[in-house]
Amino acid sequence: MRWLDVPPVWLAGFVLAAWLQSAHAAFGLSFGGTWAEFLGGTLLGGGLLLAILAITEMRRQKTTVIPHQTPSRLVQSGIFSRSRNPIYLGDVLILAGLVLRFDAVLSLPLIPIFLWVLEKRFVIPEEDRLRRTFRADWARYGKKVRRWI
Repeated sequence: MRWLDVPPVWLAGFVLAAWLQSAHAAFGLSFGGTWAEFLGGTLLGGGLLLAILAITEMRRQKTTVIPHQTPSRLVQSGIFSRSRNPIYLGDVLILAGLVLRFDAVLSLPLIPIFLWVLEKRFVIPEEDRLRRTFRADWARYGKKVRRWI
């Protein structure tokens, strides 16, 4: 069951909730057309790009991308020089983009809720694990690079 507790599964659940809301409970609300589709597509593309850049960098460094596992290296290069959590940030952007693309106005609160779930379930435990594993390197990295952006 541990394989269910991974960010892509959580993301899929939140995306499904937004889609269901847009399809079955829109109540005539709308973001208003073209701008929302453009912004949604931009956020979706940006989120995918962030995740791809981060996964590529982690693979290049030969460390795990799987949550709940201790990485063999503290990745500080590439996109990780800008954000400590670019994959999770990408997930949030993907959800935000899809909420806009689905025209799911009532699903907007899902975005901060999803961010909260990611932080509590994954970010904080991972940062604690990294802090214990990489001690001084983590302390320097944590001071230099922000958690999100």
